[in-house]
Amino acid sequence: MANHKSAEKRARQNEKRYMRNKAYRTKLKNILKKTRTKIETETDKTNLEAQLKEAERAIRKICSKGIIHENKASRLVSRLYKRYHKKIAQAS
Repeated sequence: MANHKSAEKRARQNEKRYMRNKAYRTKLKNILKKTRTKIETETDKTNLEAQLKEAERAIRKICSKGIIHENKASRLVSRLYKRYHKKIAQAS
């Protein structure tokens, strides 16, 4: 437990950041799950592309806030697009 005033403040700040980051990570997981599900089930190419762009934007935004590393963001986006292109190739 914190013994100094500055340590108490630091503990409060850490708690706030933890809760905020946790919310962003949850949002990221939900977006990824929604996008993967759409890729598997959706047949309309325009809807898929719109969902992918929305997911990429969200991932990049979370990355810019420092919640996830830049390399992880790139890897997630790359894998989503890889699934998408695989699905399109199978459809045609």
